Amino acid sequence: MARTNTDSATTAATRQIWLRARQAAEDAKPIAAQVKPLADSTKAAASRGLRNARTWSAPKVDRTGQVLQDTVAPKVAAALHASAQRLDPDKPKRYGWRMVAGISAALALAAVVVAGLRKRMAPTATTCAEAEEPAPPLAEQAKADAAQAKADAARTS
Repeated sequence: MARTNTDSATTAATRQIWLRARQAAEDAKPIAAQVKPLADSTKAAASRGLRNARTWSAPKVDRTGQVLQDTVAPKVAAALHASAQRLDPDKPKRYGWRMVAGISAALALAAVVVAGLRKRMAPTATTCAEAEEPAPPLAEQAKADAAQAKADAARTS
Protein backbone atom coordinates (compact mmCIF):
# COMPACT_ATOMS: atom_id res chain seq x y z
CA MET A 1 0.00 0.00 0.00
CA ALA A 2 1.24 3.40 -0.82
CA ARG A 3 2.00 5.83 1.83
CA THR A 4 -0.46 8.42 0.61
CA ASN A 5 -3.31 5.90 0.76
CA THR A 6 -2.62 5.15 4.45
CA ASP A 7 -2.39 8.80 5.36
CA SER A 8 -5.70 9.63 3.71
CA ALA A 9 -7.45 6.75 5.48
CA THR A 10 -6.07 7.86 8.87
CA THR A 11 -7.05 11.43 8.22
CA ALA A 12 -10.64 10.42 7.31
CA ALA A 13 -10.97 8.32 10.51
CA THR A 14 -9.65 11.16 12.63
CA ARG A 15 -12.11 13.55 11.03
CA GLN A 16 -15.00 11.20 11.79
CA ILE A 17 -13.96 10.93 15.47
CA TRP A 18 -13.82 14.71 15.80
CA LEU A 19 -17.25 15.13 14.24
CA ARG A 20 -18.80 12.59 16.61
CA ALA A 21 -17.11 14.23 19.62
CA ARG A 22 -18.46 17.65 18.65
CA GLN A 23 -21.92 16.21 18.20
CA ALA A 24 -21.78 14.54 21.64
CA ALA A 25 -20.68 17.84 23.23
CA GLU A 26 -23.59 19.66 21.54
CA ASP A 27 -26.02 17.00 22.76
CA ALA A 28 -24.64 17.21 26.33
CA LYS A 29 -25.10 20.99 26.68
CA PRO A 30 -28.84 20.90 27.48
CA ILE A 31 -28.31 18.03 29.93
CA ALA A 32 -25.45 19.93 31.63
CA ALA A 33 -27.72 22.98 31.90
CA GLN A 34 -30.30 20.84 33.70
CA VAL A 35 -27.71 19.21 36.04
CA LYS A 36 -25.85 22.43 36.95
CA PRO A 37 -28.47 23.75 39.47
CA LEU A 38 -28.61 20.31 41.04
CA ALA A 39 -24.79 20.25 41.34
CA ASP A 40 -24.79 23.75 42.86
CA SER A 41 -27.37 22.79 45.48
CA THR A 42 -25.44 19.57 46.22
CA LYS A 43 -22.27 21.62 46.68
CA ALA A 44 -24.05 23.98 49.09
CA ALA A 45 -25.54 21.05 51.03
CA ALA A 46 -22.16 19.35 51.28
CA SER A 47 -20.60 22.60 52.48
CA ARG A 48 -23.29 22.98 55.17
CA GLY A 49 -22.83 19.35 56.22
CA LEU A 50 -19.08 19.78 56.44
CA ARG A 51 -19.49 22.92 58.54
CA ASN A 52 -21.98 21.16 60.84
CA ALA A 53 -19.64 18.18 61.21
CA ARG A 54 -16.71 20.45 62.08
CA THR A 55 -18.86 22.40 64.55
CA TRP A 56 -19.96 19.18 66.23
CA SER A 57 -16.53 17.55 66.31
CA ALA A 58 -14.38 20.54 67.40
CA PRO A 59 -15.46 20.52 71.08
CA LYS A 60 -15.17 16.73 71.23
CA VAL A 61 -11.65 16.79 69.81
CA ASP A 62 -10.74 19.60 72.21
CA ARG A 63 -12.13 17.67 75.20
CA THR A 64 -10.31 14.52 74.08
CA GLY A 65 -7.07 16.48 73.81
CA GLN A 66 -7.55 17.88 77.30
CA VAL A 67 -8.25 14.41 78.72
CA LEU A 68 -5.15 13.02 77.02
CA GLN A 69 -3.09 15.92 78.34
CA ASP A 70 -4.37 15.40 81.88
CA THR A 71 -4.16 11.59 81.97
CA VAL A 72 -1.79 10.22 79.39
CA ALA A 73 0.70 13.07 79.06
CA PRO A 74 1.84 12.99 82.71
CA LYS A 75 2.38 9.25 82.45
CA VAL A 76 4.33 9.65 79.22
CA ALA A 77 6.33 12.51 80.72
CA ALA A 78 7.08 10.44 83.83
CA ALA A 79 8.15 7.49 81.69
CA LEU A 80 10.43 9.72 79.63
CA HIS A 81 11.90 11.26 82.78
CA ALA A 82 12.57 7.83 84.28
CA SER A 83 14.18 6.67 81.05
CA ALA A 84 16.38 9.74 80.96
CA GLN A 85 17.51 9.11 84.53
CA ARG A 86 18.37 5.50 83.71
CA LEU A 87 20.34 6.63 80.68
CA ASP A 88 22.23 9.36 82.52
CA PRO A 89 25.63 8.11 83.70
CA ASP A 90 26.49 8.30 87.39
CA LYS A 91 27.88 11.64 88.38
CA PRO A 92 31.31 11.60 90.03
CA LYS A 93 31.34 12.18 93.77
CA ARG A 94 32.14 15.74 94.66
CA TYR A 95 34.37 16.43 97.62
CA GLY A 96 34.15 20.20 97.33
CA TRP A 97 33.37 21.01 100.96
CA ARG A 98 36.02 18.61 102.22
CA MET A 99 38.65 20.18 100.03
CA VAL A 100 37.69 23.69 101.14
CA ALA A 101 37.82 22.61 104.80
CA GLY A 102 41.22 20.94 104.30
CA ILE A 103 42.70 23.95 102.54
CA SER A 104 41.32 26.27 105.23
CA ALA A 105 42.85 24.13 107.98
CA ALA A 106 46.20 24.01 106.19
CA LEU A 107 46.22 27.79 105.75
CA ALA A 108 45.33 28.34 109.42
CA LEU A 109 48.12 25.99 110.52
CA ALA A 110 50.59 27.77 108.24
CA ALA A 111 49.53 31.14 109.69
CA VAL A 112 50.07 29.85 113.25
CA VAL A 113 53.51 28.46 112.37
CA VAL A 114 54.56 31.68 110.67
CA ALA A 115 53.34 33.76 113.63
CA GLY A 116 55.27 31.52 116.04
CA LEU A 117 58.45 31.81 114.00
CA ARG A 118 58.13 35.58 113.82
CA LYS A 119 57.64 35.78 117.56
CA ARG A 120 60.76 33.71 118.14
CA MET A 121 62.83 35.67 115.68
CA ALA A 122 61.48 39.09 116.58
CA PRO A 123 64.04 41.10 118.56
CA THR A 124 62.87 42.15 122.03
CA ALA A 125 63.79 45.36 123.80
CA THR A 126 66.39 43.62 125.97
CA THR A 127 67.98 41.85 123.06
CA CYS A 128 68.23 45.12 121.21
CA ALA A 129 69.95 46.75 124.19
CA GLU A 130 72.24 43.77 124.55
CA ALA A 131 73.07 43.90 120.90
CA GLU A 132 74.40 47.40 121.34
CA GLU A 133 76.62 46.42 124.33
CA PRO A 134 79.33 43.84 123.91
CA ALA A 135 78.33 40.42 125.24
CA PRO A 136 80.01 39.43 128.53
CA PRO A 137 82.31 36.45 128.44
CA LEU A 138 80.78 33.06 129.20
CA ALA A 139 82.45 32.71 132.62
CA GLU A 140 81.06 36.02 133.80
CA GLN A 141 77.63 35.09 132.48
CA ALA A 142 77.69 31.78 134.34
CA LYS A 143 78.66 33.52 137.63
CA ALA A 144 75.84 36.04 137.18
CA ASP A 145 73.33 33.27 136.52
CA ALA A 146 74.45 31.37 139.64
CA ALA A 147 74.15 34.49 141.78
CA GLN A 148 70.70 35.14 140.44
CA ALA A 149 69.61 31.57 141.17
CA LYS A 150 70.88 31.87 144.82
CA ALA A 151 69.02 35.10 145.25
CA ASP A 152 65.82 33.57 143.91
CA ALA A 153 66.18 30.55 146.20
CA ALA A 154 66.69 32.76 149.24
CA ARG A 155 63.59 34.75 148.46
CA THR A 156 61.34 31.72 148.10
CA SER A 157 62.55 29.98 151.27
